[in-house]
Amino acid sequence: MSSSSAIFSLFFLCSLIFSIANAQVPANERFKFVNEGEFGPFINEYDADYRMIRIFNSPFQLGFYNTTPNAYTLALRWGIQRNEPLYRWVWEANRGKPVRENATFSLGTDGNLVLAEANGTVVWQSNTSNKGVVGFKLLPNGNMVLHDSKGNFIWQSFDYPTDTLLVGQSLRVGGVTKLVSRLSIKENVDGPYSFVMESDRLLLYYKSSNAPRPVVYFTFPVQFSGLKNVTFNSAPETDEAFAYQLTLDSSSGGSLILARPKYNATISFLRLGVDGNLRIFTYYDKVDSQPTEETFTLFDRDSIWETECQLPERCGKFGLCDDNQCVACPREKGLLGWSKECAPTLVNFCRIAAFHYYKVEGVDHYISKYNNGTGPIRVEDCGNRCSTDCRCVGYFYHQETSKCWIAFDLKTLTKFPNSTHVGFIKVAPQLSIK
Repeated sequence: MSSSSAIFSLFFLCSLIFSIANAQVPANERFKFVNEGEFGPFINEYDADYRMIRIFNSPFQLGFYNTTPNAYTLALRWGIQRNEPLYRWVWEANRGKPVRENATFSLGTDGNLVLAEANGTVVWQSNTSNKGVVGFKLLPNGNMVLHDSKGNFIWQSFDYPTDTLLVGQSLRVGGVTKLVSRLSIKENVDGPYSFVMESDRLLLYYKSSNAPRPVVYFTFPVQFSGLKNVTFNSAPETDEAFAYQLTLDSSSGGSLILARPKYNATISFLRLGVDGNLRIFTYYDKVDSQPTEETFTLFDRDSIWETECQLPERCGKFGLCDDNQCVACPREKGLLGWSKECAPTLVNFCRIAAFHYYKVEGVDHYISKYNNGTGPIRVEDCGNRCSTDCRCVGYFYHQETSKCWIAFDLKTLTKFPNSTHVGFIKVAPQLSIK
């Protein structure tokens, strides 16, 4: 390259950087909304109080909601019309970091989206200052974008899902984007469940408070290769659009069909619930009485995928599940009647003299179905692994394969049709039920 060409290239690059750094959001594109005023009148998810702001593109609108007084989340609401039975929140900016009354949501001249307290303390931001942003849009598919003068997206909300995927939204490999459940209906912080994409598969994880790391409780039975992202889509199944397909489509060309509603399912979303179940909700305005329908449920009595018994917390702290129902509390004396009070005993699991095991036959733990376990190994060695780990609360063993799983919580056990699958539950002698 000649010296004159090099000088020209350097000049062009410097000019481009200077142009981007000095791009400003025009006055007509800037905004500042304050969280104040009367609450809205309609029923919405979580039985929340809410205030909407003037950012909308039907069926989506942005606003503030709270489930406890003076603790607000900036969120995107999904709802079509005023007779919609339940408005739903499908994206959140500041989960776990609520703002108070008179908080502000603004886009300034530098192109940075900012959620701040009334005193100016920044709670959430898009980190797009001086990156060429000239405007903000809420697109018809629910994607909120900051764009440059050529229409290129500098930032988009689709890259930052919470517990929901809208049609056209993707998960990316390695947990760069993933779904994380909320803790409960009232507690808007991250819960224990996550929906994650790895390089060759899609998985659901559960993280208990006692476990060192999340464990898989479901794997979709489709193997992909060279996976980079997977997108939630809705499209006609045929040219005549006899049925719509709700799918997860991979970057490698594979497709996983989740549901086939016999109507236009474009207005749908995929949700990881507080219970760890994965569901799709679809709006169809031709159904007057119930326009929003649950068109897919992963764990269900009638599901082709899994039953509710595979959900880690289906039976609370402890219980035996069969045919989607909690049927017994497995105690040392035997199977007692189940209730929400059924729970394992709390003992000092670091002193071998302080506990022993009791055996439960014909059961599986939720970790044993989708995790490889250890083995082949003798059942005695499996027990030793649990006994020497202070966090282990029990171990599970498959006699036909000599496979072993040690468990850091008990939660839901599933009834197995014969006694080759067994569990051994840690219990303190002085606390055991005689």
